[in-house]
Amino acid sequence: MSSTDTQPKLSAVTSVYNEEERLAACLERVQFADEIVVVMDRCTDGTRAIAELFAVRIIEGGWEIEGDRRNAAIEACSGDWILEIDADEHVTEELAKEIRQTIDTTTFDWHEIPVDNHIGDRLVRYGWGASYGKAAYPGLFRKGVKVWGRQRVHPSLQWSGSKGPMLKSRINHYVDRNISDMIRRLDSYTTARAKDLRESGKIGSMTNNVRRLFSRFFKCYFCRKGYKEGGYGLLIALFAGLFPIISYIKAKLEYD
Repeated sequence: MSSTDTQPKLSAVTSVYNEEERLAACLERVQFADEIVVVMDRCTDGTRAIAELFAVRIIEGGWEIEGDRRNAAIEACSGDWILEIDADEHVTEELAKEIRQTIDTTTFDWHEIPVDNHIGDRLVRYGWGASYGKAAYPGLFRKGVKVWGRQRVHPSLQWSGSKGPMLKSRINHYVDRNISDMIRRLDSYTTARAKDLRESGKIGSMTNNVRRLFSRFFKCYFCRKGYKEGGYGLLIALFAGLFPIISYIKAKLEYD
């Protein structure tokens, strides 16, 4: 890690739950940052021992709400700029150089980072979005401009700064190991979303969510070119469409 008095200080932060298998590969690729922060959420495995090899700051706690955990991670950073990543993401050398150049020169307050998603060893670039995956995310920002909402899954965002152009270099996201992981993630996401819906008091209607099934499938499979990915693209589009209706049904039937 290195910095000068005239350069903005960069914090790289990740919030994790039992990520001993993946954390080292993530953290060793953000050594270009001036500070590494790891927020541990009720970890019971060897995550801390791995984090201690890399992290300047380790924060331990327990958060039921994803947005609260992410806000705690941001608050723990001391940098002028923050790079927010997940344990299953790898920053490339090209992206690291672009991040440094961007924070040294930009007049904006936050930038999106394009994402290359991998399922196992396969790069799956097309079709992501509609609450099931991300093609890009707002991961580079000045401290103080980004606040996560109080949701368990896909928290909302509030911004107080100006958006700059998307970066050109991509981050590698090892989102799922296989199709079974994709299914488990859909189940986990919909359970969390169902709890958010129940607490909001606005769970929606069956009719509206059936419409969303078809509109989301169309958006992911055709507009976002999921058809280029063969069976993976079909599954991504199906799961993106099923996400709201399964969440609705769980909220309606399992939490009455």
